[in-house]
Amino acid sequence: MNLEFFVTSVVVILLPGTGVLYTIAIGLGRGFQSSVIAAFGCTLGILPSALASIVGLATIFHASALAFQLVKYAGVAYLFYMAWTMLRDGGAMHLSERQDRIGAMRITRDGMLLNVLNPKLSLFFLAFLPQFVPAEAASATLTLVSLALAFMVLTFIVFVGYGACAALARDYVISRPAVMIWVKRSFAGIFGLLGLRLALTER
Repeated sequence: MNLEFFVTSVVVILLPGTGVLYTIAIGLGRGFQSSVIAAFGCTLGILPSALASIVGLATIFHASALAFQLVKYAGVAYLFYMAWTMLRDGGAMHLSERQDRIGAMRITRDGMLLNVLNPKLSLFFLAFLPQFVPAEAASATLTLVSLALAFMVLTFIVFVGYGACAALARDYVISRPAVMIWVKRSFAGIFGLLGLRLALTER
């Protein structure tokens, strides 16, 4: 992994998106351990898009307007669902001192689906990864795989950092119910706006 790829990847990952917002929300609502699980789920959600770009399926996906629209509206529906879970009792931002196995599975699932149902992620990898494959590379496929894995590792590390910062602010939020209500509404509104933005976005 060269320095240019490392710096570019970190900059891209640091940009606030649905995965970052979800990890922060979980960190605030459930603490650091759960935010790590959220980061892991979001990172796993990158894998299908990375694989699709590596084997060339993203090109087919880009050429198919129907496939893009189907995934896009599935993503829109899921973003609206996430907005609702931010507000409801027992949802993503439910304050809990303990983390059970079922909760961990749900956090992982939601984090994965946020990226799996992002129709632009595979197109991003299709445009992003090939730029860093050296012309003299013995195997372009192996190089792409290593770059995708490196990107996923960096994503996990950055997201854990976001979750840790959110967890540090958790005690302040817990001790102020009015602040928690405001935070829940803010995150719900952001996810709702992201869903609306995706619905209005063309390829």
